[in-house]
Amino acid sequence: MPHMTSATTDTTEPTEPTDKKPGDSYVQSFARGLAVVKAFNAARPAQTLSEVAQASGLTRAGARRILLTLEALGYVRSEGRLFRLTPRILDLGFSYLTSMPLWNLAEPFMEALVQQVQESSSASVLDGDDIVYVLRVPVRKVMSINLSIGSRLPAWCTSMGRVMLSALPDTELDAALRRADLRAHTGRTITDIGTLRTRILDVREKGWALVDQELEEGLISIAAPIRNRAGQVIAAMNVSGQANRTSAAEMEAKFLAPLQQAAQKISQLVVV
Repeated sequence: MPHMTSATTDTTEPTEPTDKKPGDSYVQSFARGLAVVKAFNAARPAQTLSEVAQASGLTRAGARRILLTLEALGYVRSEGRLFRLTPRILDLGFSYLTSMPLWNLAEPFMEALVQQVQESSSASVLDGDDIVYVLRVPVRKVMSINLSIGSRLPAWCTSMGRVMLSALPDTELDAALRRADLRAHTGRTITDIGTLRTRILDVREKGWALVDQELEEGLISIAAPIRNRAGQVIAAMNVSGQANRTSAAEMEAKFLAPLQQAAQKISQLVVV
């Protein structure tokens, strides 16, 4: 294990601010380890000890111990003064996917949908205020954003996100919209909270969502819910295409019915 001379002078560790957590079962050291892992992203793939400490809200000494533990376990590697995650970190995400056999069973239906409509299709779940991609069947690259399993996008300006937000109780929906960073990604992005809420309630009424170039210029996406046996929305799936090939009206006319049929078939696979 590489020796980190820059951290050897840390003989004492200041007390880190902690939020009050419910109950005594909260394991703070585990939460700090997750904070260190989440400090790495596409914009910060390699960081120094000080950068990791700052991004995770930990002291240098605390971040150092966690980084060295992760390195010993194979989840982090060091390159001089820089640290970066290793591919082994994917095991954590795949643990979720493999514990949810639904997505393995759903993939053939999504592949058949992509073959039928000749556009890409994805499935996602709602995690906090973001959607997280759990399955993706691309037919061609339609976004400048590199999307893959585990990718996150803001729920409020995506078709799959609006489908899942529409299923929330009104109080939870209002809280999510108040937390959202309603900034314009394009000239078409809805940033007025009242208008956005009305649009999401319309999705709740009709059961599907279409987002026309609000997240990225040229990208149109239409989404439908995936439900459990009780009828609750547990995920969403979409078809996405390019505006220069297919207009929003054409997407609704051509892709909505096949998308809803595929979503219904996948919903029937849900056992709980």
